[in-house]
Amino acid sequence: MSTCIGLRKLGHDVDLVIGPQTGPEGSLYDQAKAAGVPILVVDELRRAPNPWLDVSACLALRRLFVSQRYDVVHTHSGKAGLTGRFGAGMARVPIIVHTIHGPSFYSYQNPIGNCVFRWAEQAAGACTTQFVSVADAMTEQYLAAGIGSRDKYATIHSGINIDAFLSASRDNSLRQSLGISESDLVVGKIARLFRLKGHEFLFKAAPRIVAAVPNVKFLLVGDGIYRERFERQAEEMNLRRHFVFAGLVPPQEIPRYVASMDLLVHLSLREGLPRALPQALACGKPVVAFDVDGAREVCIDGQTGCLVRAEDAGALAFAVIRLLQDAGLARSMGVQGRELVKERFSEARMVQQIDQLYRRLWAARH
Repeated sequence: MSTCIGLRKLGHDVDLVIGPQTGPEGSLYDQAKAAGVPILVVDELRRAPNPWLDVSACLALRRLFVSQRYDVVHTHSGKAGLTGRFGAGMARVPIIVHTIHGPSFYSYQNPIGNCVFRWAEQAAGACTTQFVSVADAMTEQYLAAGIGSRDKYATIHSGINIDAFLSASRDNSLRQSLGISESDLVVGKIARLFRLKGHEFLFKAAPRIVAAVPNVKFLLVGDGIYRERFERQAEEMNLRRHFVFAGLVPPQEIPRYVASMDLLVHLSLREGLPRALPQALACGKPVVAFDVDGAREVCIDGQTGCLVRAEDAGALAFAVIRLLQDAGLARSMGVQGRELVKERFSEARMVQQIDQLYRRLWAARH
């Protein structure tokens, strides 16, 4: 969304094309509308794979792109990225850009699904003018899968509203409203309550963390279809008072929540470059992250946080306990993280790089 808004400020005419907004995970529809970004809803464009709807979505997008005569179509996410690029290719859009936020094929898929998505990405890659990777790790994964050539890739880190996080401070009134006392130490996690987001590993590590740091609270920001399951699990583990389910939080409120944490954990098993990591670092909070995809490009082990082997609940517990018990180390990592984010992860820098990319591609074509 920040890209759409930023590019409009630079003089580009930008439309946001989306599918119907459903589910408890949240929507950027209202934010786009408030910013004056034109929104075009394609009803056939859905998140879940559906061969009939996916073909219909490609055709609907082709009709839209032909009628609007766009110079650039820039796609995001797995499903929308595939259908959008196929539709743009059929519409003969001059420049087709795709941002890889995370691979649509990954080791946790069933073998058939992995092969299908890998093949689809290879086919879509043939009509892609330029790939934008949110982390260098994405480029390497796609090249290893035989998708495109290295000269078709550029890394542009996802930008965040740095000022909002730099200026955010601990909000004791917010903590109180969430049932968190001033003396509690807060381990935060921002993610949909859904598969592959890694909440189960936090639950596995929780008993050991609570035993070492009895005044710890786990603040889960986000909603999803697994919420009831996790609430029940916390009850069954007799740890319900240590878990706070904040639910879905408006984007503009996220800085308040992050600033009220003592550290943030990111445990997703599949995510290109998680925005929660630079958000936490911008607030001066150290991070603990699974060593997956581009996490190591933000969570620099021993400097801005602790990098942990994926799915290792024991190592996760050790890292969290270490940072909760060593305030000096946590503070030092937060300071280094803040400087890293100011240098690499501003929205202005991201928008400027995308603008320059569009202009370079347009000049090369003409």
